[in-house]
Amino acid sequence: MSIKSKDPKVAKIIQAEEKRQQEELELIPSENCTSKEIREALASVFNDKYSEGKPHARYYAGQKYVDEIEDLAVSRALKMFKLSPTKWHVNVQPYSGSPANAAIYLAFLEFGDKVLGMKLDQGGHITHGLPISFSGRAYNFSSYGVDPKTERLNYDEILKIAKREKPKMIVCGATAYSRIIDFKKFSQIAKSVKALLFADISHIAGLIVGGAHPSCFPYADVVMTTTHKTLRGPRGAIIICKKEYADKIDRAVFPGLQGGPHDHMTAAKAVCFGEALDPEFKTHAKQIVKNAKTLAKELQKNGFRIVSGGTDNHLMLVDLRDQKITGKIAQLLLEEAGIIVNKSLVPNDPEKPFVGSGIRLGTPAVTTRGMKEKEMLIIADLILETIKNRKPKIVRAKVLKLTKKFPRP
Repeated sequence: MSIKSKDPKVAKIIQAEEKRQQEELELIPSENCTSKEIREALASVFNDKYSEGKPHARYYAGQKYVDEIEDLAVSRALKMFKLSPTKWHVNVQPYSGSPANAAIYLAFLEFGDKVLGMKLDQGGHITHGLPISFSGRAYNFSSYGVDPKTERLNYDEILKIAKREKPKMIVCGATAYSRIIDFKKFSQIAKSVKALLFADISHIAGLIVGGAHPSCFPYADVVMTTTHKTLRGPRGAIIICKKEYADKIDRAVFPGLQGGPHDHMTAAKAVCFGEALDPEFKTHAKQIVKNAKTLAKELQKNGFRIVSGGTDNHLMLVDLRDQKITGKIAQLLLEEAGIIVNKSLVPNDPEKPFVGSGIRLGTPAVTTRGMKEKEMLIIADLILETIKNRKPKIVRAKVLKLTKKFPRP
């Protein structure tokens, strides 16, 4: 019996969401379109199994195939990042990015230890020390940001802050930073103050795998990435660390923070990593960046200010203060037009986080659907028309015409 006949109310909502995703332009940088094969793995019978512990050392019986799928996910993750299993360890069990970050802190820090992370309004994530987050409440975070003029990371300034604060750990990586991150420089800074370097590459992991962004390996001591975003997989996470930290990480994940892993998610991660090992993925990753650069340049040509002057990766921040509109209002207008973005703070933003002076745009999902530079020019025009003319219903018809040509997987 299908869900449509068994539970038509739920089926109707799912169908409505499928229709929405097909008919709208998804430009939130942290969202993407998974393959049917990944969604098939998510719906598999692995959903029904408990498997507390590590492969070949479980607390429950019936683990033969759970161990096989987790071993496969681990081996593919190492291969994906070109890492030696004798030097690096992968834990594929974290449920998502925030719990994975919490596990890393738990593995290496005591409550109250000093940590250095990126400010939220400068591009950092809430788990990088926001005072109302568990990270900011449990640990003594200090922050670095971007240069007020260039709006890029100033590594000399970060070094000064690190020497002043003497953190036990430095967190690098961002959720709203559009430029290349120099992991080698971060490593040098961390070593100069004898701090561990933790790289959160959730947004750029797919670009690293595809050769479209410099790698954080071998510079970081521990790395976390979510498995969606540019990696185009399920909504999960993995932790990669130097081999000597393997036990610390494994114990922090389980029993430190989690019970049994979600084995259907592990299966989906394995499929995702297999897809990322396909040679086509390199072409795809590079196209994501080409599309982002094209979109940013076209918006700039039409009078929109892009934070830091452009992008090197999959995302951009558009500062809307010159357009006399807040990020919140722009988000609502664009949603009515069928263009999905998220309101965002810009560096040194006078607005509150739920209002924001900008919007954050990204190209992973539209690239997965097959769109290229030509379509980015069209999308830029649609954004401009929506924000400047404030007539989203007229734009929506144009969005529908475009999305019909590019079905989602």
